[in-house]
Amino acid sequence: MAQHVANLKPRHIEPKVNYTMYAGLEPLIVRENTNFVNVGERTNVTGSRRFAKLIKEGNYAEALSVAQQQVEGGAQIIDVNMDEGLLDSEKAMVTFLNLVMAEPEIAKLPIMIDSSKFSVIEAGLKCVQGKCIVNSISMKEGEAEFIRQAKLVRRYGASAVVMAFDEQGQADTIERKVEICARAYKILTEQIGFPPEDIIFDPNIFAVATGIEEHNEYAIYYIEACRQIKQRCPGAKISGGVSNLSFSFRGNDRVREAMHSAFLFHAIQAGMDMGIVNAGMMEIYEQIPKDLLERVEDVLFNRRADATERLTESAETLKGSSGMQIEKDLAWRNAPVEKRLEHSLVRGITDFIDIDTEEARQKFPQPIHVIEGPLMDGMNVVGDLFGSGKMFLPQVVKSARVMKKAVAYLTPFIEAEKLRSGNAGKAKGKILMATVKGDVHDIGKNIVGVVLGCNNYDIVDLGVMVPADKILDTAIKENVDMIGLSGLITPSLDEMVHVAKEMQRRGFTMPLLIGGATTSRTHTAVKIEQQYNGPVMHVLDASRSVAVVSTLIGSDDDARANFILETKKDYAAIREQRLNRTTTKKYLSIKEARANKYKIDWSSYTPPKPKFLGIKVFDNYDLEELSNYIDWTPFFASWELRGKYPEILMDETVGELSRQLFNDAQSLLRRVIDEKWLTARAVIGLFPANAIEGDSLELYEDEGRGVVKTKLHFLRQQMEKAAGHPNLCLTDFMASKGKEDYIGTFAVSTGFGIDKWVKQFEEQHDDYQAILLKALADRLAEAFAERMHERVRKEFWGYATTENLDGHSLIEENYQGIRPAPGYPACPEHTEKRTLWQLLNVEENTGIKLTESCAMWPAAAVSGWYFSHPESKYFTTGQLGKDQVEDYAGRKGMTVEQSEKWLASVLNYDA
Repeated sequence: MAQHVANLKPRHIEPKVNYTMYAGLEPLIVRENTNFVNVGERTNVTGSRRFAKLIKEGNYAEALSVAQQQVEGGAQIIDVNMDEGLLDSEKAMVTFLNLVMAEPEIAKLPIMIDSSKFSVIEAGLKCVQGKCIVNSISMKEGEAEFIRQAKLVRRYGASAVVMAFDEQGQADTIERKVEICARAYKILTEQIGFPPEDIIFDPNIFAVATGIEEHNEYAIYYIEACRQIKQRCPGAKISGGVSNLSFSFRGNDRVREAMHSAFLFHAIQAGMDMGIVNAGMMEIYEQIPKDLLERVEDVLFNRRADATERLTESAETLKGSSGMQIEKDLAWRNAPVEKRLEHSLVRGITDFIDIDTEEARQKFPQPIHVIEGPLMDGMNVVGDLFGSGKMFLPQVVKSARVMKKAVAYLTPFIEAEKLRSGNAGKAKGKILMATVKGDVHDIGKNIVGVVLGCNNYDIVDLGVMVPADKILDTAIKENVDMIGLSGLITPSLDEMVHVAKEMQRRGFTMPLLIGGATTSRTHTAVKIEQQYNGPVMHVLDASRSVAVVSTLIGSDDDARANFILETKKDYAAIREQRLNRTTTKKYLSIKEARANKYKIDWSSYTPPKPKFLGIKVFDNYDLEELSNYIDWTPFFASWELRGKYPEILMDETVGELSRQLFNDAQSLLRRVIDEKWLTARAVIGLFPANAIEGDSLELYEDEGRGVVKTKLHFLRQQMEKAAGHPNLCLTDFMASKGKEDYIGTFAVSTGFGIDKWVKQFEEQHDDYQAILLKALADRLAEAFAERMHERVRKEFWGYATTENLDGHSLIEENYQGIRPAPGYPACPEHTEKRTLWQLLNVEENTGIKLTESCAMWPAAAVSGWYFSHPESKYFTTGQLGKDQVEDYAGRKGMTVEQSEKWLASVLNYDA
């Protein structure tokens, strides 16, 4: 044998090529000549309304048809996501994947198990056959957790999508995308032995054309990051959620198709290998109309300053779902002027309002007839849609903007007509609205005023902190038909009672409306209605106000009489029920409750000493920095849109509106920051402190603790608890004398400067922007409180120097310590702010003032305390017994009556 092969050359062995390979029942091998790999996105509860609905209904058999459609549409991998707040995500993932595995036509494709919860991913990994893909893992929780998850993925034999996300957050620049991916690649390949071909990087595709300048470069950043990642991470693949790119044009499939196709054309050339995209809705790049393609690529490559505006203009001329045929969407402009005005009002379009209003003025005998005719007809349509739940508050406020601009255009003509004939038409009624004395919050009141104004009621808005005499004197002077009172803080309840008494004393008979966050139907029945013989009505929110007002001052006498009679009966029943109430709730004496306090083992814990003691002032704090700490969920709630952010943006009912509102908020926020509309100021203080007998704290002048600087007084839960459950008080989380402990204090505001801009918007008849600005200022104030608390933990107190939490974790309060605020559930009494103001010299240091009712001005303000103990937590005091109220009055130096006034909303007895 040796002789026969002696003259033969050795065989050349080709080096092994490690192709990327995935598999369902059939393999998918990604070679050099493999084109873009489509990952079907419709089996995703956050990306497909139909799929989400089927899963929520438990209709998994029909949900399988969605996956089948993705296969037929050309998907090569199926992405499955069950992350929805109301779903048992693990159960839904397991159920669906088990069914998928039994359907050969679907199971032949590799599965991408997609979830933000690794427990859901691991549950899915146990169901699938072949070689699947995990979407995703990242370093947002640090390297240790990243390595743990990666090892599990490797053990299950899966590939992994690695998000460009680290401890500092999501990467948005080229440098950050490349840096994070290179770091992850090094860890995976060198520490774990993860094959490079099993790594898929997702460098984050973000939305462009949002109206925010910083977003204009996002497509470029992704494309360039692809090039650099491929160079630095050989063998790895690159993916991305393509639909994120066109988020701003959701609902316009033609523009989205064009954006996706153009983006992929360039991203694939730069190294993108696969992407999550609706495979059945992809336009061919060459078939995109040239003018549309030019505008799309102007946006993608940020080639001109007005690129977003030009693409938006094109989007408005496109309708339909496919085919990219261009049609003018201005057919409504050919309708009669009455219908055009209605369309503008319903859609909130101001572009043509002056032209159409003038045309209507020329058509009708008198200018007032335009208001009483087509404008009010249009607003009636808005009212009907709002009342039936087919329109929502932000849309109604935009409609009001259109209405106000039309009325402003007509006003000079109406005044001239009034001088000539003495007749200017008549509104449905006149309503005086005011935030009561001591209270500075008016967003809710303003919204109600706008909604009523839309329905042809004249609104006399007296603003905030309005004394009873001014309210009643103005009501007489203006000859109003009704008074509406608003308040947010607890002391406002007592002021409303005072106004009702004054209305009775002065002989008023008109209806009185009560509204605001702290008000309730029960309080109105028990405390206010008995003080005034006229109709007293509690109005829950803006959506109920029109029905209440129209019944009370409408033309139907029988409806009004019956409504008043029924309400009085309801209120009488509430009072009788309270009088005869028997409750299963049992209350401890304050002595018993203190004996059942929360017990901390102080012998094994040393409270951390702050890095400094005393006061630190911050002026003109960076709003850009604060914007990263905004919790957007309460923002939507202020517009009566219920849902958690960001899930609300995809909500089946209010998702599209929420996205519009969010985009408007982002655009205005950008102006606020860039043009420095608002000034943020803060003061914090850190002091030696100890708990003393009787649920109070002593704060000391210095570490010697010989001189008491001031005392803080808190309240304890008195409801009887099950065995082993303590009756909490905030003082439980502070060490008693003999052990050195500390407390922090703060006051922040982002409301300085707001009045100028609100006034400007109101002068432009733009209540929408005015309310939007106030809501943003409130969110920034809460963000400021969040950011200062973070800095206290990490820098100034320094007990959590290694803390590294993302925005979601901050909102979820996954940190050590709490920051309770006076007036909130754990400390529901507001006058402790006065001590806080003296302690920190708040007004001199920041300009934030306290009203006589302890409301903070500017309204966009937050104040409170910092507790550091790791066992400290938020709680609700619940209702309080008279013995604790008397004890509290003694500690505070108040009379019992004063104490009962400030604690009126939490008493377990009628004072």
